[in-house]
Amino acid sequence: MRVALFIPCFVDQLYPRVGVAMVAVLRRLGVMVEFPVEQTCCGQPAFNTGYWDEARQLARRYCEIFAGYDAIVSPSGSCVSMVRKYYPELLGGNGALGEHALTTASANTFEFTEFLVKKLGVTDVGARFAGKVTYHDGCHALRELRLKDAPRQLLRAVRDLELVEMSEAETCCGFGGTFAVKLPVISYAMDEVKCQSIVATGASYVCSTDSSCLMQIAGYMKRHKLPVQTRHIAEVLACT
Repeated sequence: MRVALFIPCFVDQLYPRVGVAMVAVLRRLGVMVEFPVEQTCCGQPAFNTGYWDEARQLARRYCEIFAGYDAIVSPSGSCVSMVRKYYPELLGGNGALGEHALTTASANTFEFTEFLVKKLGVTDVGARFAGKVTYHDGCHALRELRLKDAPRQLLRAVRDLELVEMSEAETCCGFGGTFAVKLPVISYAMDEVKCQSIVATGASYVCSTDSSCLMQIAGYMKRHKLPVQTRHIAEVLACT
């Protein structure tokens, strides 16, 4: 099985350790991965802001770069959702490329935890992480990819990790990409609800499938000097 990594822009620029952690877990499981260096943004920021022509160019580029791989794995439910749910809409009816987009998007692109549990059939990756952890359901992973159990199955199998559920696990953190910039007051209020729910669990860590959500949460925690750290789930699973 030829497996490619798709690393989102913000992970590449701000959280490269997340990509490194994901590779470490995959290699531990015997999965050899390739990183096509030509890859760029999935186009979601342009798409969400209404620049569909620009997003379409990036969608075409994605399909060309990742053609021929059996699986494309990414540490972002948000970007995977863009590829799986919206590339067919952007490229549908665009001849052979449109058909290839449907195949690539629907069958071959996976969020990291989804790939482990649903594609590889693995729930125990041999990880060890000491601490009390709560889990945040990112909107795209939960609502568009229908991922809820897979991340939790992986976390429950981690040695020394205590998983505690927060009351607002499925509530949006308020990031939403450009939403946080355009509507900062509403975004802050949503972040506050989320972070208070996290703190109430007594957890020392909050993890998720999306670094973008964790960036939003970490900002609130830092500003208010709250004793909760953020970890992408790949970083937790990479620990031994």
